[in-house]
Amino acid sequence: MTDNLELINDSILFLLKPKRSIGYLESRRTLRQALEKMRYYGYTALPVVDEQGRYAGTVSEGDFLWHMLNEKEYDIYSREKHSLKEIIRPEFNPAVRVSAKIDDLIDRVMSQNFVPVIDDQDVLMGIITRQDVIHYLKNR
Repeated sequence: MTDNLELINDSILFLLKPKRSIGYLESRRTLRQALEKMRYYGYTALPVVDEQGRYAGTVSEGDFLWHMLNEKEYDIYSREKHSLKEIIRPEFNPAVRVSAKIDDLIDRVMSQNFVPVIDDQDVLMGIITRQDVIHYLKNR
């Protein structure tokens, strides 16, 4: 019984917000579509998946702003001709594997508001938020 309890306590799955219940973006979308979805969800950053559902990176409001400034195009309609793939930062907000341990997750949430969780084929399974990790640590 103790071994099972240790396994549960060491797993991160109990903190996972599944992909179907979170906001995420598809890399094939235009910047306008992505901005509209981000606005709908009210988040400042969202994970991005490719056509196969693999985690491609995270984009933030700042990524959209910098792109607009660099392109010198400031209206929402000019975003229609640009792809979300242009601004994805794969190294920003690195994911953890579903097999990661809680200690690995704690290290990540110290510098990330949310941590994407991927399976062995790099498919996005969901996210774990910093708030949920803090809540878990407070109550254990």
